[in-house]
Amino acid sequence: MHTTDYIIDTILVLLVLLQIKERSLTTRELIRPLVLVGVAVAIYLNGFPTAGNDLVLAAAFVLLGATIGLASGQSVKLRRAADGTVLARARWVSGFFWVLGMGSRFGFLIWINNGGKHAIANFSAHHSITSAEAWTVALLGMAVAEVVGRTLSLAIRRRRTQVAGQLQLA
Repeated sequence: MHTTDYIIDTILVLLVLLQIKERSLTTRELIRPLVLVGVAVAIYLNGFPTAGNDLVLAAAFVLLGATIGLASGQSVKLRRAADGTVLARARWVSGFFWVLGMGSRFGFLIWINNGGKHAIANFSAHHSITSAEAWTVALLGMAVAEVVGRTLSLAIRRRRTQVAGQLQLA
């Protein structure tokens, strides 16, 4: 595990934990996690294996990540301030889901680097996972789906909150 892994995971977790205090949900706040996960993809994606059950593994992880991201995004409390801005505050449930996703990947990487390689090799051989790159793609896909799911959820909810506030003023 590289220092970059620790830094990216830590920043992504802190982004949600910072939302425990209510703050304005700006486009910048929505885009920041997408940029960070984009950096991770640029650093770690070296190919896209399609042999054996590599795509099944990636799809399962992407689905899990999207589910966690949507759950995290849906559990953020949004409200429209008097000046029209949308304020967001992450509830403990949102933080739980976010840390569950980011933390599970983080824990998986620590486990792999501290004795779990043999177990993963056995699992991979038994389930036709063809390479370590398949696991990298699956974990990256999970992270991307989690970030995109949460971001889309918040963006849609932010827009609905803005429109609902405008309708009340009309």
